[in-house]
Amino acid sequence: MPNVIEITNFSAPELDVYARLTEAQLLNRFEPAKGMFIAESPKVIHRALDAGCVPVSMLMERKDIDGSAAEIIARCPDIPVFTADEDLLCNLTGYHLTRGVLCAMRRPKLPTVEEICRDARRVVVLENVQNPTNVGAIFRSAAALGMDAVLLTPGCSNPLYRRSARVSMGTVFQIPWTFIGNEITDWPHPGMDLLRELGFKTVSMALRDDSYSIDDPQLQQEQKLAILMGSEGDGLTDDTIASCDFTVKIPMYHGVDSLNVAAASAVAFWELRAR
Repeated sequence: MPNVIEITNFSAPELDVYARLTEAQLLNRFEPAKGMFIAESPKVIHRALDAGCVPVSMLMERKDIDGSAAEIIARCPDIPVFTADEDLLCNLTGYHLTRGVLCAMRRPKLPTVEEICRDARRVVVLENVQNPTNVGAIFRSAAALGMDAVLLTPGCSNPLYRRSARVSMGTVFQIPWTFIGNEITDWPHPGMDLLRELGFKTVSMALRDDSYSIDDPQLQQEQKLAILMGSEGDGLTDDTIASCDFTVKIPMYHGVDSLNVAAASAVAFWELRAR
């Protein structure tokens, strides 16, 4: 039988993770082993469980206990399931629950750059991409379009933020990822130097007059490519572009000067995938 607990007290400390802790507090940079994240929607929760993430508790509408969350509860029969009506849950969390289900989980230990790049041929590097929705969308494209891993500079939004994981449809638990460096000053060097040590040629995605076209045959001849995507407003920094082996552009038409980074990533990943 599931351990169902009816919510009667909004201030119960067990609900802090859903109601009162910010994403930054859940991340818990000072004590990473105690860090948590919120997985939202049955698909995301299932993929997190498949990846070995450890559940702590769940929060859902009553109707979902025997409905969309039934399989999840069966996989995690011993953890508490907090429940109430939809309106009360929206007041508690401050947002509408996607398909009515949240799961608090322990943050997994991140692998090293060397571990996830060991057998990779195509990796993505995100430089200071701060919008969680964009990060999630990029992960989904990376997983779908043949990328082997994602690396994030320290200025990026964390892929396990609730919105990122939901927009990614849980692919943040399927494609390997980690941060390249711990501090802002670790990028572009020594981060770029590490990519070269691991055998990658680096590709900066930028609209420059001296850029290679994204369909240039020379790019396909490279055995290992690291594809760098920049921040939403400014794109890649000049220092990063200058440090790369190739600068590559996506041709534009009708006077359009750029694509959103998530849209650009899908084009870049498809064209530059290993064949």
